[in-house]
Amino acid sequence: MNRHYVCVPLFCVLLSGCAKLPDNYGLYQEPPSPMAIVQNNTHLQSIESLIQAGKGNAAKQQADLINPSKLTRPQQVQFDLLYAQILLSFGEAEQAISKLATTETGQLAVSDKIKFYQSLAFAYSLTGNLLESAKARISLDPLLVKLDERKKNQGIILETLGLLPEASVQKTPRLPEWMSIAKILTLRSQNPANFNASLSSWRAANPDHPANIYLATVANMSDDTGDTPKSIAVLLPESGPFLDAAKAIKAGFLAAHSRHNSSGSKPMLHFYDTEKGKAADLYQQAVKDGAKMVIGPLNKESIQSLGNSTMLSIPVLALNHVPNLSKQNLYQFALSPMDDAAEITQKAALDGHKKAVLLVPNNEQGKRISSYFIEDWRALGGTILKKQTYDPNKKDFSIVIRSLLGIDEGESHHQKDQQASSDAKYAVNKSQDVQALFLSAYGKEGRRINSQLIQAGGLPIYALPTIYSGLPDSVGDNSLNGITFCDTPWLFNGAYNGELSMMALRDIWKQFPSSYIRLVAMGIDAFHLAGRLTSLNNMPYSGATGNLSLAAGNRIKRNLVCAKFAMGQPELIGFTHSPSEGDYSGAGKPVGIETPSSNP
Repeated sequence: MNRHYVCVPLFCVLLSGCAKLPDNYGLYQEPPSPMAIVQNNTHLQSIESLIQAGKGNAAKQQADLINPSKLTRPQQVQFDLLYAQILLSFGEAEQAISKLATTETGQLAVSDKIKFYQSLAFAYSLTGNLLESAKARISLDPLLVKLDERKKNQGIILETLGLLPEASVQKTPRLPEWMSIAKILTLRSQNPANFNASLSSWRAANPDHPANIYLATVANMSDDTGDTPKSIAVLLPESGPFLDAAKAIKAGFLAAHSRHNSSGSKPMLHFYDTEKGKAADLYQQAVKDGAKMVIGPLNKESIQSLGNSTMLSIPVLALNHVPNLSKQNLYQFALSPMDDAAEITQKAALDGHKKAVLLVPNNEQGKRISSYFIEDWRALGGTILKKQTYDPNKKDFSIVIRSLLGIDEGESHHQKDQQASSDAKYAVNKSQDVQALFLSAYGKEGRRINSQLIQAGGLPIYALPTIYSGLPDSVGDNSLNGITFCDTPWLFNGAYNGELSMMALRDIWKQFPSSYIRLVAMGIDAFHLAGRLTSLNNMPYSGATGNLSLAAGNRIKRNLVCAKFAMGQPELIGFTHSPSEGDYSGAGKPVGIETPSSNP
C-alpha cells in the first residue's frame, strides 16, 4: 500500500477533515454580479499565491470561504484546479485525481492547463499509475514553450514508459511511438551499435514526432567514454558497522557494471573483505591478482593506513575523504559536507545575501560543518554575524532562535502581537541586518526550527541536504516550506542524464533505509569514475551525485543542484518538475550525507 494512504487519513483526522470539499460545492444558482466577479477573481488569486508559497493549510482555509455556486463557470473550473493542488499538498492523490477528472480544461488558460497536467501527472505517479502519469505528461508537452522544459518533460515520459511492458500501451492513441523509442533507449547500455542504428531508423520514420526534441540530445551519446580498466578490485567490508553502507554502494556499483556499454568486454570484478585484512595487504593482493584499479576502502582509518603504508602502483579510488591526506595515485570520493556547504553558500551569495547567521548541532560534526560554512562564506565576501548551536534531541528551539537573532523576551512577545504588521515581520533582524540563516539539521529538527523561526519573524533558510530524506513526503515535509538546499542530482527527475536513474533503480534502493539512498548513487559514480580519473581534471563528469571534477589533493569535488521546498515538495530551482516520481513506499530518517566513518 502506498504510504500516502496510510499517513494522510490520520493527518486529516488531526486537522478535523483537512481536505473536505465545501457542502455547497457544485450548486449553481444565479449569475454573479460584476463586483462579485472581481472579488472572486481576487480571492482565487490569493489562494493561488498561498499554494505557490507552500501554505496549503492557509490556502484551504481561504478556499473553504468560497461559495462555488457564486462563481462564473471559468472561475469554477479554476477553483477545481486550485482545490486539486491543495489536495496534493496534503498527499491526497486519489481525491486530487477525482477532482481533476471533472475539470473542464477547455475553460483554462494555457498557464493553468500546464498546472493541470503537471498536477495530474504528479498525482498519478503518487498512486503508482505510471501509464496515466506518462499520458498526462504527453498532453503537457505541447503546452511548454521553453525548449529545456520540453526536453526535461520528454525525458521523464520516456523514462516512465521504459519501465512499462510494451503491450500495455499498444491500443492507446499516441503512445506506441513514444513506447517504441523508450524501449530503443534501453539499448544504449546493452548494445551501443544497435542503439544508434535503431535510433536513426526511428527518427527517419517519425521525423515530426515531438520526442525528436529530446532525442537530439542523446543521439550517439554513451555513458562510458572513459577507458575503464579490464580488472577492478573492490575493497569493502562484508561485516561490521559499515556493512549496510557498503551494501548500498555495492548495489549501485554493480548496477552500473551490469549496464556497462563499452564495445569491449565488461571489466572483471574482484571483491576483498576489509574486515578480514588490512587495507595495505589487500591492496598488494589485488595487484598480484592482476587488478588495474582499486575501488575502496570505505572507512577513514583504512584509507589513512593505506596511504601511510605503501607505494601505490595502480590507482585507488577511496570511498571517503581524509583531510590533509595526499598521495600519488590516491583519489578520494565522498559525499562530503565540504561540497554541500560550498554549494549552499554559493547559492545564498547568488541570491544577493551578504550577512548571515549560522545554526548547527552541538556535536563534533556541527563543529566541523561550522568551519566549512564560515570559510566558504568569507571566501564569497560574506559575513557570519553570529553562530549558535542547538541540541538535536530537544523539541523547543525558541530560546536558541531568539539568541541567534538577538530577540529578547519582550521583543518576542511584541512580535507575536504584531504578526499582521509587515513592518514588524522583520523587526527581529533589523539591528544587524541579517539576510539569511545557514542551517545544518535533519528533517525532524529542521521542521521544528523552521516553524519556530517563522513565528519569530521569518528569515530565508539555506540548509545542508540532510534536511531532505531523499524521498518526497508532501505531508511530513510541509513544515520545511521555504527552505533552500543543494543536493544529489540523482534524486530529481531530469537533473541526472544517465540511464540508471532513481526511478530505473527503484527496486534496488527500496531494499535500503532512506539514510542510504544517496550511497546507491555514489556506487554508480564510483564505477564510472574508474575510467575517468586521469582525465577528470580537464573533463568533469556529469554523475549521479553531481558534476564531478578533480580538486586539490586528488579529491573528487561535487557540484550539486539546488531546490526549494514548496507545498511539502522540493522543487528544483530553474526546473519545472517534481522530485523523482514513482511508487514510493515511504520516507524514513533523512540521510547522513558524509560517507560513514567511525571517526566523526
